[in-house]
Amino acid sequence: MKLNAVKRKSGIALIGDVPWGTHFCQFYTTKKDLLDMLVPYFKAGLENNEFCMWVTSEPLSVENAKKAMKKAVPGFEEYVKKGQIEIIPYDEWYTKGGSFEEKRVLNGWVSRLNTALKKGFDGLRLTGNTFWIEKKDWDAFTDYEATVNSVLGNYKMIAICTYSLKKCGVMEIVDVVKNHEFALAMNNGKWQVVSNPACGH
Repeated sequence: MKLNAVKRKSGIALIGDVPWGTHFCQFYTTKKDLLDMLVPYFKAGLENNEFCMWVTSEPLSVENAKKAMKKAVPGFEEYVKKGQIEIIPYDEWYTKGGSFEEKRVLNGWVSRLNTALKKGFDGLRLTGNTFWIEKKDWDAFTDYEATVNSVLGNYKMIAICTYSLKKCGVMEIVDVVKNHEFALAMNNGKWQVVSNPACGH
């Protein structure tokens, strides 16, 4: 059975169920924007036997994320105890060792997935906040996103990358949309899905 034939609950009402290998993004302005999407997204992952990994950055700390999950997910501490969710700051993942290296980060996701599958989880659900990216890292990160977009379909992974609108100009927004199947963005107080025609969505 093809990976993309297996649908998983995204937890996000706007997009419904998605297949493994889905790679999308969210443009956010506030901490609340992030929590509105990521908390139900991870709640669905935990409830459906997926290993969840949340890499945080400003404006959302690891503590904020844990507090929000605890409030929304019955028995959250149990999921933490059995090692089903990991919430870490970006500098322990993307810039570990002081700089961003595409290969190391990509291999890290695959290795986390393999460990999760060995432990009996169905797959890996992840998010990474990109607020930490400096102008000098933008091109390298854009290349990394393009690679993720091309390989993710081969893995039992679902990924949402979050981008702060405060740090994105028009060109950056174009780069981001180009490297994801679709984007979630707020328009007049309502969340909307912006499709990437190149991905056939």
